[in-house]
Amino acid sequence: MSPTFRSLAVRNYRVYAVGSLVSNVGTWMMLTAQAWLVLELTGSGTALGITLALQLLPTLLLSPMGGVLADQVDKRTVLRVMQVAMAVPAGVLGVLAVTGVVELWHVYTLAFVFGIGRALEAPARQSFVPEMVDDVDLSNAVALNSASFNAGRLLGPGVAGLLIAALGSGVTGTGWVICLNALSYGAAYAALQMLDPVRLHPAAVVGPRRGAVLEGVRYVRSRPDLVLVLWCVFFLGGFGMNFQITSALMATEVFGLGAQEYGVLGSVLAVGSLAGALLAARRAVPRLRFVLGAGLAFAVVQVASGLMPTYLTYAAVLPLVGLTVITMASTANALIQMTSAPAMRGRVAALYLMVFIGSVPASAPLVGLAAEQLGPRVALVATGLLAGTGIAVATGWFLHRTGQGPRALTEEWHARRRHGAAVPADLEVV
Repeated sequence: MSPTFRSLAVRNYRVYAVGSLVSNVGTWMMLTAQAWLVLELTGSGTALGITLALQLLPTLLLSPMGGVLADQVDKRTVLRVMQVAMAVPAGVLGVLAVTGVVELWHVYTLAFVFGIGRALEAPARQSFVPEMVDDVDLSNAVALNSASFNAGRLLGPGVAGLLIAALGSGVTGTGWVICLNALSYGAAYAALQMLDPVRLHPAAVVGPRRGAVLEGVRYVRSRPDLVLVLWCVFFLGGFGMNFQITSALMATEVFGLGAQEYGVLGSVLAVGSLAGALLAARRAVPRLRFVLGAGLAFAVVQVASGLMPTYLTYAAVLPLVGLTVITMASTANALIQMTSAPAMRGRVAALYLMVFIGSVPASAPLVGLAAEQLGPRVALVATGLLAGTGIAVATGWFLHRTGQGPRALTEEWHARRRHGAAVPADLEVV
């Protein structure tokens, strides 16, 4: 089997990956349809930003609880329960839209409820991967998870745009697409049911105790490499992950186009994202310098996208945006998973998600407001500059804190892996 897909040779992971792919396609169909629904109801970029913020706000508020849950309860059980928790609000929103009674406050409320399910599910999902594959395949499996996510992003928006357009480009069409997403969680649930528990190697469950969240925070603070990763993904998430807002407004306000063209932009972005994930899957080990290099490259192409004069040139730059974003995110995720102590993986993954995904709600309304008042182009250029500046400052802090460069940071860790030695859980550079 190709090195890019080697972890699919593991039966449990293969089954899990198929279910996740179906669910990911459905999720991106819903996100596209939900954004179009808000525009149909309001025509407001600010309302679009508020919707995105409400959907992601639970990640900021509840990820630490989800991390503790992942470390203290069987992860497979958590994942099965949360598939249901996400399917219900999606189904309700879809039915409200199909029946024509949906209002903006319905969207806000159900986006928030849906976000609660995602916030509690994500740390278990992130930290469940090491329980299905051996250490040698872990980096590959983490990268293929990103590839699955971005395959969903590649297929979902385009399919959603076509379906909405075929159904009249109105509220009813968005409702049917959202209902399809509710059904897609059944595939993920079925895959989890089909896993062979004998072939899983779960981490020891940590008994309930006070201070579990703070214990995870202290662990991360003791690791300058993890702190740098979290700062980088904070700036990437806060200033670079607002594609639902910027692409929607670029398609409608700047280029004067409709739902189908907006959906195509999401799929074009995902082409680069999928390529970035597959390239990451070929690397045996993740390296911090890839996180930093990809983050700075993202800032450059984000600024360039805001300067593109036509729909076609804007679409042509989006694959580079996707490539740099996912190269950075996949490498950061793999570093988090592979260098954290097993008993801490759920909580470290939760902090990663809280910072990466949870930073979006803090900025989404501001990005939406800036795009509405100053124009989508200004919003793209400004967020690109802010992301690049933040990553550069974080890198400067790291160099000052450790006295070493990013290249030297993981040399001891990689040397130990090459020689088959155990990697200490508390490995840090001082």
